[in-house]
This record gives sequence, C-alpha cells and structure tokens, in this order.
Amino acid sequence: MKKDKNSQPKFKVKTGDLVKVIAGDSKGMQGKVLRVLLVKNRAVVEGANIVTKHVKPSAANPDGGIIKIEAPLHVSNLAVIDPKTGLPTRVGRRQNSEGKLVRYAKKSGEEIK
Repeated sequence: MKKDKNSQPKFKVKTGDLVKVIAGDSKGMQGKVLRVLLVKNRAVVEGANIVTKHVKPSAANPDGGIIKIEAPLHVSNLAVIDPKTGLPTRVGRRQNSEGKLVRYAKKSGEEIK
C-alpha cells in the first residue's frame, strides 16, 4: 500500500497533554504541550528545553536583548502521563461506547481526554 505524500502521521501527543520528557537535557521534566509541529515531528513543552535567543528591537520588544524560550523536542522523547496513576505510559486507540475513536493509557486503561 502506497502512502500519500500529503498524509500526516497520527501522533500520540496532542496540544494540552501532560507529558514527561524521557530523553535529552530536560530529561525528567513534566509539562503541558503548548504546540505540536506535525511536519517536523516535534512538540513544544512548557518549561522544558529552554534556550536563549537573541532578538532585535521591534515594536513588540522595543529593547531587544536576550530572551529565554522553549524550543521544540522530538515527540519520541516525550511520554504521556497516565491520568489515573500519574506515571508515564504508552498511548493506544480504541472505540468507546459511542463508537468514537479515543486515546487511552495502556498502563491503566483510562481514557485520555
């Protein structure tokens, strides 16, 4: 079966999910996913992977200078937090009672909202 060039992979991580960083410099940190970059397979996590950025003066930032921002992390370095146990878990998909496809935590079986 040939894959369509424009089709995007289904990610286990969505905006608003509580995740734990399982690899890299920010390993062990927990935070909320602020943004998911589908094309680059990356996600921005609140408080993780902080980098310093030099910015020129602009209307929004008249002084310019050095600011700290969250840089994107690869989604393979993130694990979704199980809503029931609070531990990192893998994510699966199944149909709920209404027949809608939902994500669930593989450790506890709890549905991820």
